[in-house]
Amino acid sequence: MNYKMVGRFIAHILLVEAVFMLPPMVISAVDGTAATTGAFVMSMALTLLIALALLMLCRGAKSRFYAKEGLVCVGLSWIAISLLGALPFYLSREIPAYIDALFEIVSGFTTTGASVLSNVEGLTRGALYWRSFSHWLGGMGVLVFLLALVPEGERGSGFTMHLLRAESPGPSVGKLVSRMRQTAMILYVLYILLTVLNVVFLLLGGMSVFDAVCTAYGTAGTGGFGIRNDSIAGYSPYIQNVCTVFMLLFGVNFTCYYLLLLRQFKAVFKDEELWTYLGIVVGSVALIAINIRPLYDTLEETVRHSAFQVASIMTTTGFATTDFDLWPSFAKGVLMILMVIGACAGSTGGGLKVGRLLLLLKSLRRNIHIALHPSKIQVVRSNGRVVSEQVLDNANAYLAAYAIILFASFLVVSLDGFSFTTNFSAVLACFNNIGPGLEMVGPIGNYGAYSPLSKLVLIGDMLAGRLEIFPMLILISRSTWSRK
Repeated sequence: MNYKMVGRFIAHILLVEAVFMLPPMVISAVDGTAATTGAFVMSMALTLLIALALLMLCRGAKSRFYAKEGLVCVGLSWIAISLLGALPFYLSREIPAYIDALFEIVSGFTTTGASVLSNVEGLTRGALYWRSFSHWLGGMGVLVFLLALVPEGERGSGFTMHLLRAESPGPSVGKLVSRMRQTAMILYVLYILLTVLNVVFLLLGGMSVFDAVCTAYGTAGTGGFGIRNDSIAGYSPYIQNVCTVFMLLFGVNFTCYYLLLLRQFKAVFKDEELWTYLGIVVGSVALIAINIRPLYDTLEETVRHSAFQVASIMTTTGFATTDFDLWPSFAKGVLMILMVIGACAGSTGGGLKVGRLLLLLKSLRRNIHIALHPSKIQVVRSNGRVVSEQVLDNANAYLAAYAIILFASFLVVSLDGFSFTTNFSAVLACFNNIGPGLEMVGPIGNYGAYSPLSKLVLIGDMLAGRLEIFPMLILISRSTWSRK
């Protein structure tokens, strides 16, 4: 294990985090909220101090960097930015308990949107901005951002590929261009352009600049932290429709947007994952709209709420325009299934991922064919290309780990004594980075009633879900830290 190289990268991540604490500090200072301003100043100072200490300790780090270091670096970096990112909430006493502050910021960075707060509007604007911005930074990935800034001379032996693979959502990650640093830059340029476009459309709907920016952060990162207690319900139908469209756009694999820029329309048109994603969305909207039609006065309102919640849940954003916990069981069942499926690989969404689901289904079909025709060679193809056995094995391993962690977490959380639906939907919503669940943790509820132990379990679930499980499992594996 190249400890110095890992420490050096964690230091760089903390420097980035300290810089991003500056805007909410300025907002707090302008608003005259002294406690919040002081909290950001102290948090920035401590973050910078730790970063500088790590840089001093890790001087002369060798550039040797392998897959193990990449996974460890990603896991530890996300834990570090969460531990320090919670300090502004805690030091300002806007969230008095540190575990609650940690839960809130982990929910932000992992783009989950689960909250312990019952009165979001009671937060200062500086705290609201930091809370929403954490979605945007975590959506594409803080290490991807760092890779976009790394000078050419800083490239070690393959560290860019290992880091991007460890942090990027989906069954596999490839290069958009020949160099990974350029891939990271392209991803963030597309991310920024779509975010700016989202802000413009929100402003056209009459939103204030602050509301539009914070809402766009939550939409772009598919996070779902609202700045109002009723999430998006209090905004106009136009604003709700804009959010629906952009949630779906951010749930698409960003490679598709890059191919569109290159005018490779045929490749996008033939993308199996994209068509499956859109098909699931359209089918779910239709089924839910039919089921909930008696609950609303007009067909427009029915379709609008159905489309919004399907987009919000499938892309794992977590915004809400209505209390879908009051919907019929069939509609809630569809939403629960969408929680598991999630968005496309290579998007900012969470969940199992449509691409991984397709691989699992194709692998299952292949195994059935092999059982019927043992002597016939069977391969799995995706977009016309043969999928390697390693990718298929990884998908199967992911599913196994997913099921084990899901049920183990559910058992621990159930110690708090809440209902089966509340506990299971809470674990499912946190593990798949969605946010709201059902009943007590539904769109008008929160996670504040859970014990510190359950909150720590759910924090671990949020991190594992965002980082595709394996970087977190690597951290607790004995062989990772072995000198052999």
